[in-house]
Amino acid sequence: MAARTHTGMQGIAAVPSYVVMQPTTLCNLDCVYCYLPLRAVDKRMPVPVAEAVAAAVNPWAAAGRFSVVWHGGEPLAAGREHLAALLAPFGPEVEHHVQTNATLIDDAWCAFFAEHGIRVSVSVDGPRDRNGERVTRGGRPAYDRILAGVAALRRHGLPFSALAVVSRPEPGLATELYDYFLDLGCDVLGINIEETEGVNTRTNARDAAAVTGFWAELVGAWRRDPRIHLREVEWSLRYAGAVLAGTADDVLPRRLDPIPTVAQDGSVVVLSPELAGFTDPHYGDFSSGNVLTTPLAEILAGAGRTPWVGEFLTGVEACRSSCPYFGFCGGGHAANRYFELGRFDGTETEHCRNSKIRLLEGVLEHARDHESPAA
Repeated sequence: MAARTHTGMQGIAAVPSYVVMQPTTLCNLDCVYCYLPLRAVDKRMPVPVAEAVAAAVNPWAAAGRFSVVWHGGEPLAAGREHLAALLAPFGPEVEHHVQTNATLIDDAWCAFFAEHGIRVSVSVDGPRDRNGERVTRGGRPAYDRILAGVAALRRHGLPFSALAVVSRPEPGLATELYDYFLDLGCDVLGINIEETEGVNTRTNARDAAAVTGFWAELVGAWRRDPRIHLREVEWSLRYAGAVLAGTADDVLPRRLDPIPTVAQDGSVVVLSPELAGFTDPHYGDFSSGNVLTTPLAEILAGAGRTPWVGEFLTGVEACRSSCPYFGFCGGGHAANRYFELGRFDGTETEHCRNSKIRLLEGVLEHARDHESPAA
């Protein structure tokens, strides 16, 4: 199917499906591949920022499902008392999620999650020897502390998701990871191939066959025991099914989700949370406004006038006209273009290759290798 037949992802939607909130810049870990620039600094979000965001979010949540994702830094480093104050302005219809390294989770935090109805996602990269780059500020392995946090979640019967970073895809790894997460007890799993992004300048160029093979192997592991919702694989299968049904143009939304990220100071960056906290001589601080001075809905309505956003939308159209995978990914992510290419109107990136193109090819490779023989 030619990329130009896909009509979705044109312009930016006025209402997002979720908002990312940064309660603190601080993180108690110092993971080697982390992209965050201010993770050693403790800058906490003032309550008036949360109040300003809630003024927009509460009506959106009343009209339909809506999530607030608390992301960091390490969100729990803000402390329970401060995080409770930030949660307070949001109405009961709002779904809250937290992305955490789990090292601070104990019985008191579990009670907090239960009281506030917070859904937890844990960052962990698999078994102990796969977590060598997840370390404390003193360089010590964080794995035992992560497992202690997971054990607390399980002890309290709290469901949780998991997010794993894969730096070096190799044969056998996908099966090892999937089996590990089955035993860990998560009900949703996301897999990120390491990205060149933010302060992480390590190359993410990977051998194409190794990455494709990793994804194909992961599909096989999942199909043998599909108890976990596997984010990337299920999305790929949904798209492949739509292609076969002739409905691929209905998979992507009509407009891009603005994904507003509200930094601890109230500044709003759209489309890519990874750009928050960075500045550039040409693009400035990437923000489209600040909720302390301008309502969030108004910021989003004018986000297309932010210079770098307009450049990114030009790049989306270039992808639409040139890439046969556009219907699957919708034009990629702004931050990957910026940090890999130094601009927003480029097209293919290593992230595209690793996490979109080779993902879909891996799913198709597994299907070809396991199709039923002709009768």
